[in-house]
Amino acid sequence: MARKTIIAGNWKMNLLPEEGEMLVVSLKTAFENKKNLEVVVFPPIGLIPFAREWIYDSVIRYGAQNCWHEVSGPYTGETSPELLKSLGCSYCLVGHSERREIFEESNELVGRKSQALVEMGIIPIVCVGESLAEREAAIHFEKIQQQVESVFEAVEKESWIHLVFAYEPIWAIGTGKTATPKQAEEIHQFIRKIIRQKSGDVLADAISILYGGSAKPGNAEELLAQDNIDGLLVGGASLVAEDFSNIIKAY
Repeated sequence: MARKTIIAGNWKMNLLPEEGEMLVVSLKTAFENKKNLEVVVFPPIGLIPFAREWIYDSVIRYGAQNCWHEVSGPYTGETSPELLKSLGCSYCLVGHSERREIFEESNELVGRKSQALVEMGIIPIVCVGESLAEREAAIHFEKIQQQVESVFEAVEKESWIHLVFAYEPIWAIGTGKTATPKQAEEIHQFIRKIIRQKSGDVLADAISILYGGSAKPGNAEELLAQDNIDGLLVGGASLVAEDFSNIIKAY
């Protein structure tokens, strides 16, 4: 069975309600449904109830950019995965480099969030990647392996099929730089090798791995043509309807 291709737009901390609505309306107008393709938008948490209304008559899905690993409790400012489920979220990003770098989220915490999400029936898109310094020091494979393995250690085996990974070279996020298709494919192949070692051939061939690092209309087609790249996690370009639509069309 072919792996699902996922084109996801991470809005980060951008857009007001009227701007988000205009973007989604434009996407729905330009969007052409294709077999085995899933398009997902990740608005800021405050826009998710709005996104639910904007997208109700579309095959586009929506998710959250982050969550906490407990269902409820004294965690001021955090978001419960149970709340995300009640809001109809299909996906949730975890371990995005900005969460790891700015908010110092550990591999262990990312794993616990992933488990909490699968318990709620929400698919975690687990972000992994290395900094420029780590790549230049030739320790990027080691770092990525630790990030991936920590998720398999935290998530119950029967839920592994619900995992999605996204490789995002930190040095290519918001910088305009992009890993070459060859560089991206090398890391995606490495991640799939880890998955194969942990879970076997069936799961390794079924789990989608996305690329997220300044993906844009000009490089989307070549990135998606790589054997182990199963979609794109798009940042800035997902805020421009024409750009994001053209990335979707590149599939």
